[in-house]
Order: sequence, then C-alpha cells, then structure tokens
Amino acid sequence: MEWILLVMALCKVVLPYPTVDVPLNSPPLVQVQPRHVHLALGESPNSLSVTWSTVNKTGESIALLYVDGKEEQFKGAAKQFVDGGEKHLSQWIHKVVLSNLKSSHTYRYRVGSHLGWSDVFEMRTLPSGENWSPRLALFGDMGNENAVSLPLIQREVGEGVYDAIIHVGDMAYDMAEENGVRGDIFMDQIEPIASMVPYMTCPGNHEWHYNFSNYKARFNMPGDNTNMFFSFDIGPVHFVSISTEFYYFLNYGLKPVIAQYTWLEKDLASVDRSKHPWIVLFGHRPMYCTNTDRDDCTKFETRTRTGLPLINWWGLEQLLMDYGVDLAVWAHEHSYERLLPTFNRTVVPSPDMLQPYSDPSAPVHITTGSAGCREKHDDFGPSHPDWSAFRSTDYGYTRLEVANATHIRVQQVSAEKDGEVIDDIWLVQHNHGPFKVKIVNNEL
Repeated sequence: MEWILLVMALCKVVLPYPTVDVPLNSPPLVQVQPRHVHLALGESPNSLSVTWSTVNKTGESIALLYVDGKEEQFKGAAKQFVDGGEKHLSQWIHKVVLSNLKSSHTYRYRVGSHLGWSDVFEMRTLPSGENWSPRLALFGDMGNENAVSLPLIQREVGEGVYDAIIHVGDMAYDMAEENGVRGDIFMDQIEPIASMVPYMTCPGNHEWHYNFSNYKARFNMPGDNTNMFFSFDIGPVHFVSISTEFYYFLNYGLKPVIAQYTWLEKDLASVDRSKHPWIVLFGHRPMYCTNTDRDDCTKFETRTRTGLPLINWWGLEQLLMDYGVDLAVWAHEHSYERLLPTFNRTVVPSPDMLQPYSDPSAPVHITTGSAGCREKHDDFGPSHPDWSAFRSTDYGYTRLEVANATHIRVQQVSAEKDGEVIDDIWLVQHNHGPFKVKIVNNEL
C-alpha cells in the first residue's frame, strides 16, 4: 500500500517543460510549395499550359512529365502578382507550356522547383483533328461558398466524363476579397478539376476589382495576353470567349470595347466552317433573360446586344447573325434558361416549326449561371416571352456533347436532384454559315 501511495505522489509532481529561446525577430515563413495547379489549352493543337502559384519566389518554374517510364522536363517563367487590397499580399504565378504532346494520351505530371514539388497529377490530352466528339461542362457563378455543383463536377471529371471545362465568369465571389485569400481558397477548390482537364474561362462582373487583376494573373488562356478575349478549337467546334464586362465598366476605358469588337469580327470571319462547322461563343452577361432582378438582360436594349447607350455602337447580336454563331452561352443570372432561336427579341422560325432546333435560322442562347454561390438563386418573372423555352432555378450546370458536324446535345444537370438531367435538346444544323436575317428600323 505504501508503494502505491508513493507512486501517486510522484505522479502529482509537476516537472517543468524544456524551454527553447525564441528570437524576438524570427525569420519570415517560407512558402515555396506549389498550389492552385490548373491546365488550359495551349496556342498550338498539341500543347497545354499549366499554371500554379507559390507564395515565395522559387527562381524556377518547371513541369515534369512522366510518360513511358521516362521523365521529360519543361521550363517556364513566373511573375509576381500583388493583390490590390490593403495588405498588398503577393504571390508568384508560374506558367509552363507543355508542347509536342501525344494526342489521346494519358500523362502523369508534377510542377515546382528544386525547392519543392507538387503532388503527381494525371491528365489526358485531346484527340487530334476535328473528327471526334468533345464533351464539356459549362457553368458560371460558382463561389467559394455554396458551390453546390462542384462536388458533382469533381466526381465526373475524375470519371473521365469531360474533355474540358468552361467557367462562364464569376469566380469565388470574389477572388479579391480578404486581400485575395478567397481567390486562393477557390483555386484550391477547383484544383481537382483543373489539374486534370483544361479549365477555360471568361471574366464576369465579380472579377472587376483593380481592373480584373486577380483574373488576369491567375488564368492564362491561349492567345489572351490579358486582353480577356480569345478563341480556341476543340474537335469540330470553334469556341470564342469574350468579355461582356467591357460594356459595363467603362471607367476602365472605351478602347477594350472597340478592340474586342474588331477582333471578334476578324476571328469569326476567319473560321473555316469545313473544318470547324460549329461556333460556340461564351461570355458572362446574357443578351436575354426573364429574371426579376432588373439586370441589363431584363431590358430591351441590352448593351452587349444592341451596343452602348445612346449611340448603339459595337452591339454584338448582329455579328452573331452575320457569321452564323450556332450557340451562345451566358451566365450572370443564377438560374438556367434556354431560348428558342432568337434575334432582336423575336423568335426566328426554323424550316420545321415543330422542330425549332433543327436547322435554326438564328443563334440559340443558353444561360447557365446556377452552379452555386452565396447569392443563391435568381427567380423568374411571371411573364414568359415566347422566345424563352425552358427555365429552372435549380442549382446545376450544363453538359455539351458534340456528336459530329451536324448534331450537338445540350443537357442541364440539376445538382439539387443529385445529377438528374432536367433539360435535354439536340441542336441540329446541316447548313452552317451566316444567318440571313437583319434588323431594319428595329424590326426583322
């Protein structure tokens, strides 16, 4: 009994912890580990660009590609990005172009420097040429908070469902918040997607801070050069990314509006429809909508559609008609809406009135801005114009499957209904090219 009491007494003795002298002025933290890894299409058909971030300068920007048991090294460069917030937090954005890649090939890769490497990621390159069937997911308005659609998309990308992703503006809500830290967290959120397939983008109104500096720094698109408009080809489709925001943030100048309009007309005119019969254009703010939030698309003269107020110059809808843009994809409204073939707020009849999406004579507009963000849903108004064919406020995203040169399938997936397809159409076009309808005295 005495031994037990002795042991218990010793256990109550509090021995001091060993101490370590901590200098008053400790050296700064070093953060050289790669983060925010994401892919985009390169400027040549057999290339991809990979972008990532480090907090501190590493002196190197290297991508290591593993193929057939061998390691191939690609080098790039880094630029320092300083956020415009109060703390002026900085980071280094690295970009490396992976060139001369084999088509339809699975690669493993990692990025970094001699100071540290990322995890090993896996990607699969696109098939070569135009005669194959791309599959994409499209959505806009996905935030750091309430990103309802993100888990479904992450799983489908992992299953190999998509060849690329298109984010139609409004990211993180907002990337510049919390001195850019919200943008950092959002880039972590999309890394499971964007490290596996090209993550193509356009800017939205929530990227406006400091003249869109976070967007321009974090995303490297082919041929963009921070202009925020560019185009690229996937299979038989010519995709065009535009900035609708030029029309609304005129405090940054009028030149971007004119430069984009001039570029867009040249780009559309240069498309070889024998190789790329489909043209799909995407931008953030829609030309049409039936929501109740009083956004520009609820009004008759939407700026991107008819041009800037009073002068009505540089409107884009006539360009879409003149060059036969088949599908226009928008976001901004936190809902999904599909239009009938429409021009100047009027349904343009197709050859078969019972099949409006068969050989349509005007672009088909789709708004897919319901991926999920802190602003929740945007409701629809009681009026239902004849050009609005389907509406839903479910959180979700859009699937685009290009079957061949004449058939495209568009589906809307409800994230609220665990991936159920709630809208499904085939867009059929045997006569790709300019649509002939024009506006005369504000009428067709």
